[in-house]
Amino acid sequence: MRPDAEMPFFFGDDAGLFGMYHAPALPARRAVLMCPPLGQDLIRCHRLYRQLAQALAGQGLAVLRFDYHGTGDSAGGSAEVDWNRCVADTVTATAELRLRAGVDRVVVFGARLGGSIALAAAERARFSEVIAWDPVLEGDEYVSALDAMQAALREDADRFTRPRSHADVAEQWLGFNIGDGLRHQLSELSLRGADVPTLVLDSLPPSAGSRWDRIVSSRGTVAAIAPPTPWNDLRRLEAAILSQPLIQAVSGRLKETA
Repeated sequence: MRPDAEMPFFFGDDAGLFGMYHAPALPARRAVLMCPPLGQDLIRCHRLYRQLAQALAGQGLAVLRFDYHGTGDSAGGSAEVDWNRCVADTVTATAELRLRAGVDRVVVFGARLGGSIALAAAERARFSEVIAWDPVLEGDEYVSALDAMQAALREDADRFTRPRSHADVAEQWLGFNIGDGLRHQLSELSLRGADVPTLVLDSLPPSAGSRWDRIVSSRGTVAAIAPPTPWNDLRRLEAAILSQPLIQAVSGRLKETA
């Protein structure tokens, strides 16, 4: 099988979760689970996730990309997305990856909320390492930032000839329906580290005031990625998040720890 072979399939309860398995050319000794972010970040990172998965499969790693319930090609609507279900889906996806790859050692990678979900699931999923790219630590700050972007988007004259009504966008974040349950869950989120080796890849602006110490502790490291990633730049909302330095950092890390 080619290193870049991609195998789409459904798995989990009632086969409701969608996955894309990237098989290496030879039997793998390790595997990588890729936890996606949510909302607009998921759309913007799609190409990067595929590029990274192909690069890692080319290094001999088995890789699984997947969608949580209510996201991507999995069952359910965006208003049904639930934080606890995302964590449980991650554990389910890890078990599926171990079964398909025939390995026990699984590293997890996640960007933004994908990194947060990976950390929350780390102990239950028995990850050997977490690689988190700009994970969200304080959910209330994340919710406030999205609310501010949504308010600005409603009145964006470059996108709309006249401001959209509040009723049109009251339950949305940048084009995605948001349920009250997930909003409350994220508002209450204050992420702590897991007892798992953790690499945080930091590409936030210096003014973001990152507080990585509490999630890396003695079992983790932080590496800077430049230039800063425009996660919250409304002017680049439709632009894909692409970062060759990120791909190099992750693939280099997994070469070092093979």
